[in-house]
Amino acid sequence: MKFIVSSSALLKRLSQVSGVIATNPMVPILENFLFEIIDGELKITASDLHISMSTSIDVESKENGNIAVPAKILLDTLKNLPEQPVTFSIDENTFGIEISADAGKYKLSGESAADFPKLPVIDNEESINMSSDILATAISNTLIAVSNDDIRPAMTGVYVKFTGEHTLFVSTDGHRLVKYVREDIQVDTESSIIIPKKALQLLKSSLPSENSNVIVNYNTAHVHFSFGSISLICRLIDERFPDYSNVIPQDNTNKVGISREALLSSLKRSAIYANKTTHQVRFQIIGSEIQISAEDIDFSNEAVEQLQCEHDGSDIEIGFNARFLIEMLNNITSDNITLTLSEPNRAGLIYPQDLGESEDLLLLVMPVMLSNPVAATPN
Repeated sequence: MKFIVSSSALLKRLSQVSGVIATNPMVPILENFLFEIIDGELKITASDLHISMSTSIDVESKENGNIAVPAKILLDTLKNLPEQPVTFSIDENTFGIEISADAGKYKLSGESAADFPKLPVIDNEESINMSSDILATAISNTLIAVSNDDIRPAMTGVYVKFTGEHTLFVSTDGHRLVKYVREDIQVDTESSIIIPKKALQLLKSSLPSENSNVIVNYNTAHVHFSFGSISLICRLIDERFPDYSNVIPQDNTNKVGISREALLSSLKRSAIYANKTTHQVRFQIIGSEIQISAEDIDFSNEAVEQLQCEHDGSDIEIGFNARFLIEMLNNITSDNITLTLSEPNRAGLIYPQDLGESEDLLLLVMPVMLSNPVAATPN
């Protein structure tokens, strides 16, 4: 089997799917790309057993065939070649591969394509179309709160619920929660799935910069995303997602309107002086002013800042993990936010103020116990 392809074009396609390949896969064959040539089109597949991702590219070839090609050595070779046509010559009996380029020839050993795991077939699937922009926004909003704790596997993915009125995306790690709603995505049959974090990270990095259509097919075991030449199939998390709605307080009577950028900048400065273990910052809200303070008693470090705000409610003092707040505010594009609070021991809610008509975003962050009851005061 023989084919000719552009080195840079091939590298681009390989890079799109290479993130699937695990560093130390359980099955050695998964260290390879699966190459399949059918009628002048090369299909490239990578898999870690849980996620399979494929793409395709046109090549010059008179033959059909397949082979598993070592991923790392192929990627490293192409990264160090200038743009040029490269010729792959494959011995289908020994699985030997020879790459011919202007600079010379490179030989490597492949493996039988028959040993590569087959892609799962999604039966009895539901199907929905959504724009890549909407999908990218939903992924960006929710990934920040996905848990990395394998002891609670349901929380290591994003919960997606499709209904006849909207589509809901939820993630939580026990300290934070994000709920993102799209009223412009609806289905006839209500259903829910939990998509693993790694699959969403790969999907996010692969989505095109220009808005395009994404076809989503899913059943109780798998979800399949396809757009352009990209196809991603992943196994769903087969667990019960926690009842997130009970965590969201409904009676937050304190409402604080403030510039997102001003609050974010203040938190970044104050966090420098916070305890490096707790990352605790203190909010003291009195009238139309927020005093933000942080201290590290062990090193006698302290910071105090004041911000103006629009405040409707009673005075309150509450502590938060600055790192969590900074990550959440960094992920919001709105110029202004509303922070709602009730008690120092109850969660705070963040609402962006200028979202589109068909979307709604809620970010929840749990408070931390203040180390002492009196806030620092500026000189």
